Amino acid sequence: MNILGILLTVLVVGATGCILGFFLCVSSEKFKVEVDERETAILDVLPGNNCGGCGYAGCSGLAAAIVKGEAPVNGCPVGGADVGAKVGAIMGVDAEDGEKMVAFVKCGGNCEKAKKNYEYTGVEDCQSMAFVPGGGPKACNYGCMGYGSCVNACPFDAIHIIDGVAVVDKEACKACGKCVAVCPNNLIELVPYNSTQLVQCSSKDKGKDVMSVCSVGCIACHLCEKNCPVGAITVEDNIAHIDQSKCIHCGLCAQKCPKKIILSV
Repeated sequence: MNILGILLTVLVVGATGCILGFFLCVSSEKFKVEVDERETAILDVLPGNNCGGCGYAGCSGLAAAIVKGEAPVNGCPVGGADVGAKVGAIMGVDAEDGEKMVAFVKCGGNCEKAKKNYEYTGVEDCQSMAFVPGGGPKACNYGCMGYGSCVNACPFDAIHIIDGVAVVDKEACKACGKCVAVCPNNLIELVPYNSTQLVQCSSKDKGKDVMSVCSVGCIACHLCEKNCPVGAITVEDNIAHIDQSKCIHCGLCAQKCPKKIILSV
């Protein structure tokens, strides 16, 4: 190839690049999406964990929703009241202090207290137990399997398997809800941080059947319900439920429970 051909090729390629660059510049200016400055400011004060606990696809999704008025300024469970106040200042509104929540595992059936039907060796993942005979080796079909799907899902290292049962570190928990979503037995719920009485059982079986598989399961004896002075406890589907909004933290329910399944913290 002679020098003239090389120069012509370079000229054509260069011209093509210039033309494409020009059209890209025009297109970007014409179709650009205006970003509200408040959205950028909010994103700067959010913690950046992108945990999804707010119900949106990461911090950017929450920031956009706040600016649009689709989410509250204190919608970040990880940032808490401090971040809510900063976001409120950006939006020009007061951030109401929401009640701090933490995850709680409704099972007390550890290795010593809960029976097993067989010894299991295989993939250690709670969600995989759906493909294992009997839903896993644990005799109680409602209890914690102890294989740590919730541990793997938690981005804050706030939940660990201790003696075969998942236990939440309430100081480390940010109430993002990822453990709640991943538990196949729906054992984990978000409760107020200041809760003092919590039921560590989720079994809906009758008392006799519960006792045959776990020494600390709720037997639906109704003693907690009868002794609660404010009607904060009800027994439904053979399991005690505590309405935390009514509970006065007297501890009578825990004292009267014959199976000691109501945790006092």
